[in-house]
Amino acid sequence: MRLAWMILLTTLLAVPVFAGEFTGKVVGVLDGDTFDVFHNGRAERIRLNGIDCPEKGQAFGQKAKQIASDLVFGKEVTVQPHGHDKYERTIGEVLLPDGTNVNQELVKEGWCWWYRKYAQGDTVLEGLERKARESKKGLWADPQPVPPWEWRKRK
Repeated sequence: MRLAWMILLTTLLAVPVFAGEFTGKVVGVLDGDTFDVFHNGRAERIRLNGIDCPEKGQAFGQKAKQIASDLVFGKEVTVQPHGHDKYERTIGEVLLPDGTNVNQELVKEGWCWWYRKYAQGDTVLEGLERKARESKKGLWADPQPVPPWEWRKRK
């Protein structure tokens, strides 16, 4: 019995624990979907969950970055982490003090794609993208916008 408890305790201690939600000031905007948020005495890189904005060198990339910067730079935001990506960035939802979900807002205004590969079944992002496309908002004004994942493959 004692051995069973030791194994259970060891197993529980070995399970990675993801930090919970946190608040911090946005101190940098790298592109439309990647920000630096001051947290625990340092800038923590945040990759927005479920969306993919055009790259900086791509059509609409600079505009997406500017829109994102206007939304968040210098503001206190709340980050709801969903783990980390292969580059060690924190993947998460970013919320403004008024409750606005930045991830959703960028899709709604037409500055990024719903990233189906990483947010399968997200009906909110799916619906926001569909409405932005139909309204020809943001990058959807282009009759054939190139998704960033395709643009990256070409580079």
